[in-house]
Amino acid sequence: MKFSKFFLLSFISISLVSFRPISTKPLNNKNTSIYFASDQQQLESLMRKAYEWIETKKTQNDFDVVENKKGDRYVGLNLKTHDKIVEELKKSNFFAQQFIDNYNKIGLKIGDNLKTNKVKYFVGELPPYGNDSNPWCNCQDNPEAFWKTMKLNNLKIENNKAAFYWTWTEWKETPKYKVMAIKENGIWKIAHLEGFDSKIYF
Repeated sequence: MKFSKFFLLSFISISLVSFRPISTKPLNNKNTSIYFASDQQQLESLMRKAYEWIETKKTQNDFDVVENKKGDRYVGLNLKTHDKIVEELKKSNFFAQQFIDNYNKIGLKIGDNLKTNKVKYFVGELPPYGNDSNPWCNCQDNPEAFWKTMKLNNLKIENNKAAFYWTWTEWKETPKYKVMAIKENGIWKIAHLEGFDSKIYF
């Protein structure tokens, strides 16, 4: 019994002597700090991620139209494709509701104008609405993966609203594409893009 007590006390003593507290010094003596991105950095990130999504994941047929039985004239909007894109815009989380509503309004109006013959669009001809270019960039061609080096210019922010235009740097010829964004619940979202101004379509 005495031997057991002696053994136990000896074990505790050795454990206490050999114990070393864990170092509280930071690894590699590097100071850590919390980093908050500026509004410009957040907006630049938004635009680059949004355009990568637009170019690589979004359904490409904006305002897709359907032909009549003769195949000589477009007589309406492909609602299945249109509704699919509207839903994609919502789920992407890059766009404010006002942009989505405007996009939907443009598509439905195009369809209605074709259906009622208010606008006539013949197969093989350029559409009688829009500006004959890709509305996402107001361009007919663009550099590969241009979103990676997209640059924001003339940024103005007031009351959680931002206005700016973007350019790309790969080519000398670049759009000066106007954008408006709004902050919703602390997150910047695209509210208006120049290529989807309703005045271009109606």
